[in-house]
Amino acid sequence: MFKISPQFLLSVALIAVGLVAAATFFPETGDHAQAQLSCDDPPIDVSNLQRVWDKTDFCTYEPGVFDDIISGGVPRDGIPPIDHPEFDPVDVARDWLQPQSPVVAFSLNGIARAYPLAILTRHEIVNDVVGGEPVAVTFCPLCNSAVVFERTVDDQVFRFGVSGLLRNSDLIMWDDVTQSWWQQFTGTGIVGQYTGHQLTILPSQVVGFGAFAEQYPDGEVLSPGSRSYGSNPYVGYDSSDSPFLFRGRVDDRLFATSRVLAGVIDGIPVAYPFETLASVGVINDTVGSQDVVAFWQPGATSALDRSDIDSSQDVGMAALYDRALNGQELTFVRDAEGAIRDEQTGSAWNVFGTATDGDLAGQQLRQRLAAPHFWFAWAAFQPDTLIYGFEAAD
Repeated sequence: MFKISPQFLLSVALIAVGLVAAATFFPETGDHAQAQLSCDDPPIDVSNLQRVWDKTDFCTYEPGVFDDIISGGVPRDGIPPIDHPEFDPVDVARDWLQPQSPVVAFSLNGIARAYPLAILTRHEIVNDVVGGEPVAVTFCPLCNSAVVFERTVDDQVFRFGVSGLLRNSDLIMWDDVTQSWWQQFTGTGIVGQYTGHQLTILPSQVVGFGAFAEQYPDGEVLSPGSRSYGSNPYVGYDSSDSPFLFRGRVDDRLFATSRVLAGVIDGIPVAYPFETLASVGVINDTVGSQDVVAFWQPGATSALDRSDIDSSQDVGMAALYDRALNGQELTFVRDAEGAIRDEQTGSAWNVFGTATDGDLAGQQLRQRLAAPHFWFAWAAFQPDTLIYGFEAAD
């Protein structure tokens, strides 16, 4: 049952105020200078919007998008991104994180960092520089979607913020250069100068802090600073059959907030239900012409279950990899002890796609762009998704 916390009730109240006023969305109010549009016939009345979105080109937009955007009940950056993140070593982070604490694990140019979901549920975006590369680490709690993007677009480094707007329950981001609006779930521009532009998505994983610490003992962990994190404002949300502020039809092939490991492989959208992954541990699959393997291991709690994230249900961690390694195609199994091994050499592998024991120890599988999402959100953006274990509709 979806139990609502006091913090969540406050969010609902804020959103209700916005939704009573209109069926679409509203900007902040304030004394902002009004800019001229780049065309004479905008698709919507933007007289109020321009008070805040004074650089946004409202004449350039994805067709039909304004029918789907609604207010999230907070003003622009009312959910404040982290623009100057600080990090602690793993040993310091152990003072407040447990092995099962869920984190976004991201590694680039020899630098490995963990971003606890306990922090990301409250901020949604971290504008960071990792290994010299500007990146945005993002998490939409309503869709359970963690995605990392490059922040450099056309040789400009963008700072991404939280617009306060939603589409299919998903966070709409904005950039500080053109004030274009970007869909967090897909990384595509949907309103403004960069409509149709695709941000570069970088591989990441949602894992337990303990798994991150074992894989990257010299890694860095986003610091909570002086603030206390660890409580979940969306108590019981990941067992709800009514996604919050979702206007679309829920694809009933799976429960709305079921977790799926989902991605687009060889042009084909696919989803591997966590329930299936947990039961078998490993799925060897062929999608189009691509041979892939999905790994699942226990050890990460839900950030959207109980009030205390660390005592929530263990939903596990999953990732998708190529099965080819050094010209050889591997097949994988879960042994009697629960370890993942390849049948060709018997080497053991972890959820990061790293061989930890055996003839292939130290070898690394190539990670595919697939991430854990709530099913309703993935299906809303990818309605033609194939679900592993389901027969295709006639």
